Amino acid sequence: MIKKEIVIGLLVGLFANLAGIYLYITLFSPNGLEETIIKAREEDFLGSIIALGAIANFLPFFVFLKKNQPYRSRGVLIATLIAAVSIAILKFN
Repeated sequence: MIKKEIVIGLLVGLFANLAGIYLYITLFSPNGLEETIIKAREEDFLGSIIALGAIANFLPFFVFLKKNQPYRSRGVLIATLIAAVSIAILKFN
């Protein structure tokens, strides 16, 4: 039961991060989604876009804490750590 709750939180955290990336690109990029991601990869600022998308994880994290669902909050935290590791890998490649 606990593992299921953590996996739910992880999936929500990953979705929130992707939604944050999409929202950021939609609002602030003059190019389309695909063009922006390709350009970000070429010019080494894809990690910055992932970090900005990870800000969206605050919302589900605190909602789960408020609803007394600590294991789902842990899942969101794991998703945030996955984003951090991804950023580190992109930075050192």
